[in-house]
Amino acid sequence: MALKEGDKIPIFKAIDANGTEFDSQNYIGKSPLVIYFYPKDDTPGCTAQACSFRDNYQDFKDLGAEVIGVSSDSKSSHVKFKEKYQLPFILLSDSDKKLRKLFGVPNDFLGLIPGRATYVADKNGTIQLVFDSTSAKMHITKALEILKKEL
Repeated sequence: MALKEGDKIPIFKAIDANGTEFDSQNYIGKSPLVIYFYPKDDTPGCTAQACSFRDNYQDFKDLGAEVIGVSSDSKSSHVKFKEKYQLPFILLSDSDKKLRKLFGVPNDFLGLIPGRATYVADKNGTIQLVFDSTSAKMHITKALEILKKEL
């Protein structure tokens, strides 16, 4: 079942691009979270989205939020993607698609391509926005709008 506004961000662990275990419990209760799921590293739409998050990253940090990108790409793919585009935020590898299932992220394009969805949670881990759209750049705009309303 897909997570929706008002639900709590689930507790989960995953490996980040540095090979370090990420634990959502280290963030919930401390800072707002912007968790975005995207189909694949280094593809046109996903690169545009990641670079837009990068270009607006300081705005997210100024609002106290942490940005986390999630795809099924490997840790080594994430390392290359982060380095190539100087991405300052966390990228998590979801190769077994457990996080995608945990959040209930739908597939796009006749169910063939992993979906693109952004979840914005407040400091307490309550989801304030679920934005599911193929329009990569709109995710950043919507996430910032919600975070600014929360302050």
